[in-house]
Amino acid sequence: MNKVWKICLKNGQKKRKKMFEVLSIAARKKLARTMKMKGKMIARKRAIAMKKKASPAKLKTRAQKKAVDLLVQKILKGRKRSDLGQAGKEELEKKLKKKTAVIKKIAKKLLPQIKKAESERMAKKGEQE
Repeated sequence: MNKVWKICLKNGQKKRKKMFEVLSIAARKKLARTMKMKGKMIARKRAIAMKKKASPAKLKTRAQKKAVDLLVQKILKGRKRSDLGQAGKEELEKKLKKKTAVIKKIAKKLLPQIKKAESERMAKKGEQE
């Protein structure tokens, strides 16, 4: 259960893909240490990526993240995710893991909104330059 990432081999390329898995306290702390070390590099890469148009796969992952956020809001009923303790976060992840089909459905419905927002973002970026 401590595995956070899985390596996907697709077309001969190695890709890291986040698994939807409940993290133990030790795994959370390990991930926190990794993010502390690589946070600035990730932020820089994100800034560079935001200058380009997002691929359909990226838009799909954005839609899934938004769907997860909507479900989290519904489950927590107004409370913040950051206010939860370790046990609360694990419990929340277990509930979310059971709702993967619902997340996919919501993401599919959100995809047109995400695409529209991306095209608006690119248009606004074009105006600024």
